[in-house]
Amino acid sequence: MNNSNQKPVVKAEMLIRKPAQDVYEAFVDPAITTLFWFTRSSGRLEQGSRVRWEWEMYGAVDEIQVLELVPNKRIRIESSDGTQVEWTLTARSDAETFVTITNSGFTGSEEAIVGRALDSMGGYTMVLCGLKALLEHGIELNLVADYAPDAHVSR
Repeated sequence: MNNSNQKPVVKAEMLIRKPAQDVYEAFVDPAITTLFWFTRSSGRLEQGSRVRWEWEMYGAVDEIQVLELVPNKRIRIESSDGTQVEWTLTARSDAETFVTITNSGFTGSEEAIVGRALDSMGGYTMVLCGLKALLEHGIELNLVADYAPDAHVSR
């Protein structure tokens, strides 16, 4: 950040060797997304819908608003904390998609904003790694669950 008025924008990117349609579906269909990111969802992402995502192992939830869906190209949401996340899917070929996830709108003190931005960058990078392993190799890496096993809540 060059000055206190400038807020960080987080960007995580990765090439996924699958068609854009497969990558898009992995993010809008919770039956797939729960294999590499959150553990439960109240439903599929649909334009204008509100969806509840849960990370049961951490006792964490987020209520998101779907702002924009452009099939196989873009997903835009707003989280309950007011931050916005955009997925841009760029088909490199019929079998390759470059995914860019951008997260912005962090609020709070400068220190809190930087901390949240760094956590977000790491988190979305982990999500992309999990997606890549799942779609390209059929492997569930359990990255999100294993990231902080000591933070798991008792059931």
